[in-house]
Amino acid sequence: MAGVGMAAVAAWVPCRSWGWAAVSFGPCRGLSALLARMPQRAPRWLPACRQKTSFSFLNRPDLPSLAYKRLKGKSPGIIFLPGYLSNMNGTKALAIEEFCKSLGHAYIRFDYSGVGNSGGNLEESTVGKWRKDVLSIIDDLAEGPQILVGSSLGGWLMLHAAIARPEKVMALIGVATAADGLVTQFNQLPVELKKEVEMKGVWSMPSKYHEEGVYHVRYSFIKEAEHHCLLHSPIPVNCPIRLLHGMKDDIVPWHTSMQVADRVVSTDVDVILRKHSDHRMKEKADIQLLVYTIDDLIDKLSVN
Repeated sequence: MAGVGMAAVAAWVPCRSWGWAAVSFGPCRGLSALLARMPQRAPRWLPACRQKTSFSFLNRPDLPSLAYKRLKGKSPGIIFLPGYLSNMNGTKALAIEEFCKSLGHAYIRFDYSGVGNSGGNLEESTVGKWRKDVLSIIDDLAEGPQILVGSSLGGWLMLHAAIARPEKVMALIGVATAADGLVTQFNQLPVELKKEVEMKGVWSMPSKYHEEGVYHVRYSFIKEAEHHCLLHSPIPVNCPIRLLHGMKDDIVPWHTSMQVADRVVSTDVDVILRKHSDHRMKEKADIQLLVYTIDDLIDKLSVN
């Protein structure tokens, strides 16, 4: 963990009923309190079913409109950043909304351009364009300080948002954070396969989470994403960061969250690992951990 000015304290805290452990990087008075507060029963804000709700559009000059759903409420507000090709109606997005309703806090969930109900063409989407989408939401919709919750690719984008808008982004929570994700996966392919992808212009990436069993990723998408990689140098993010990751994740290795923790300059960083969780982290105990982590950061920011 050398080179980023963090006092790495490997404080592993096993919990038999939850099956997760935490590693704290730097001072953390909130985590032990968080552990002590966790109830054994599922809280009332866990969504029992998915409900269709109306959404609004953020219209932008010369850019695709973004579909979003916003709750007005107290600060800090929460913004959910979905994963690759995921929309704003996923389990985590809806659970956080119910939690924010119960607390009376502001909340925004949205679709990236080219995804879900937003405008734009998916074939023209890039990491850079999705980064602009996140900044548009922060600049044009969010009021006051914000906590960003990024899932998978959303975890990569939340780091970029914190770099670009440090005055508004007060804390980050990553769920299976896929920093540099697709680029790293592509670079690990055999040389012959990489050459084949370059010639065809498309990488057929196997995935059990896609109905076709494969994602068709454009080679140009990967090359553009290389310009947004962060793990090669210190990441200039100074706010509190919580990184949740399942150790059964076969898409983004949990070691990626450890790399992010090592690279960010913030000293208030916790990595929380769930031994039996997969990449989606959408089981009841995963969702409980996520919303309690949000609650803990809200408390921390209110005290400070």
